[in-house]
Amino acid sequence: MSATDAADARTRDGEPSLDRSVTLFQITLYGLGSMLGAGIYGLIGQAAGQLGSAVWMAFVVSMIAAMLTGLSYANVVSRHPKAGGAAYVTQRAYGIPLLSYVVGLAVVCSGLTSIATQSNVVAASLQKLLGLTAVPIWVLAFGFLLLIAGILLRGIKESMWFNVMCTIVEASGLLLVIAVSVSYWGSNPLMEFPPAASHNGEVGAIAVLVMQGAVLTFFSFIGFEDMLNVSEECKDASRNVPLAIVLAMIGATIIYMAVAISAVSVMHYSELPKELALVEVVKRAAPWFPPVILSVVTIFAVSNTALVNWIMGSRLLYGMSKQGLMPQALGKVHPTRRTPHVAILTLLAIVAVLSLLGDIKALAQATVLLLLTVFTAVNVALVILKRRPGEKPGQFEVPIIVPILGAIICAALIVVRLFQEGGLAAPAIAFGLIALIAVLYFVTGAGRDQERLRRFIEQDEAAAGA
Repeated sequence: MSATDAADARTRDGEPSLDRSVTLFQITLYGLGSMLGAGIYGLIGQAAGQLGSAVWMAFVVSMIAAMLTGLSYANVVSRHPKAGGAAYVTQRAYGIPLLSYVVGLAVVCSGLTSIATQSNVVAASLQKLLGLTAVPIWVLAFGFLLLIAGILLRGIKESMWFNVMCTIVEASGLLLVIAVSVSYWGSNPLMEFPPAASHNGEVGAIAVLVMQGAVLTFFSFIGFEDMLNVSEECKDASRNVPLAIVLAMIGATIIYMAVAISAVSVMHYSELPKELALVEVVKRAAPWFPPVILSVVTIFAVSNTALVNWIMGSRLLYGMSKQGLMPQALGKVHPTRRTPHVAILTLLAIVAVLSLLGDIKALAQATVLLLLTVFTAVNVALVILKRRPGEKPGQFEVPIIVPILGAIICAALIVVRLFQEGGLAAPAIAFGLIALIAVLYFVTGAGRDQERLRRFIEQDEAAAGA
């Protein structure tokens, strides 16, 4: 057991600390579950529409691109296994509290929109599955939010085991698609591109198609942000979390590639629907299989996404509070359950309101742009820290070229997303959110409590030197 793991249940200032109980197995499945979201059921159809039967190539390229930032996050967490890691490493690198505040709340915003969206998806699915047409969607959505909040308040052990269950169920759904389709493998070519888009096989046009598909599938691999923020509750976090990030990304890539090959083997890529393509694949390959089971799998997958984002958001608020960037109350830990209960309940109040707004697609697209901006900032922050004399290396170090390439790719994806989405709604909302966060920073006086930041840094450096 490391010196960090042996830390007492209370911090040096006498306050209860988070429960360091998450194992390598749990954090790996936590990351895998975050990546294997319900979106893959529709994503395959969209990607195949762009790339043809070579859709599997998009996942390979996007995994390589995402792995650069994932490795940067693994490097960061090996140095600073703290809740609120993105905000903290930004503060250490740039020394600008406002930037750290914007980075932290940008990630929280992405989580909030995801949770609100997932609550309505679960509510609509339950209403259809159980025939609860008399029950309003908002009632079911709020009931779902209360259930997830209850699990989170109960403790990180319970939350992780719920996550393990959901991840196994959602992975089983994808493995089912592979199992019923494997006999079709080889029935269709795997390098067939749409003739018009590929200019009848021109290498340059094919390369562009692969990159476009990679942009679409890149967001299937960004669970490393969620993993970073739970590192303070992991055993031997400096070793286990970096390893878990790599294992989860490799596992997700293998499953995604097999699912993509299965889909275009059972059905010609031109026949795959844009929505729920995998449901149609199962209907074609195994008409005897009850489709209701896939609906249940989707509910588990969506629930898992909401759970993971809620854990991430609450730990980020907790960590930012410890750094003096958020109100001190958000850094409170329940003395017996050892969860950041105030942060969890604060997020409940916010997502309950967001879930009532219904369609928040434009807001979700805006937060994707913010998340890419955060990835760019964290990659650059790691470059700065690596070049700074006196910074202690972690157990997992990558060459400096890795965060440099990661920053370049994330910045390029921002440009591509701006052109792909079309219109000004998403970027306008993104800039509006940044402006609002900046106003909140000055109105609330965030970042003025340098004493809390000093204590946080001292504890981090003491743990690193132990």
